Amino acid sequence: MNTLKRILLAEDDSRDVELTLAALADFDLANEIVVVRDGVEALDYVYRRGPFADRPAGNPVVILLDLKMPRLDGRQVLRQLKADEALRLIPIVTLTSSRENYDLEECYRLGVNAYVVKPVRFTEFVEVVKSLGVFWALINEPPPGSVKKA
Repeated sequence: MNTLKRILLAEDDSRDVELTLAALADFDLANEIVVVRDGVEALDYVYRRGPFADRPAGNPVVILLDLKMPRLDGRQVLRQLKADEALRLIPIVTLTSSRENYDLEECYRLGVNAYVVKPVRFTEFVEVVKSLGVFWALINEPPPGSVKKA
């Protein structure tokens, strides 16, 4: 039986979205990669509300979360999801350009599963995203409720 795996990518930079999607597609790492452009959309997706009210049930196997997004930043999304008993087991990886100690410490304090600084060079960025995808979508055993049988 095939399992359906979804990755949620919360990223407002269209170039980073393109690169991330291309890197993940190389390994066919998920049945679906959902892209949202800000923190409000990320929460709407996870909570199945607004434009995502009719999406299929089940949580993403991982959320790739940019920190600096419009409307609601990544830290606020992280804070809300990790405080929610029903959602706190969803793995969240920050994929950010911030090398600030404050951001790193705050994200781990809030419960992030991994903190990855986006490399500037194209080839390095693609390799980092491929590694993240392989680990979180193929190697890691996802929490209950995140994978549906097809």
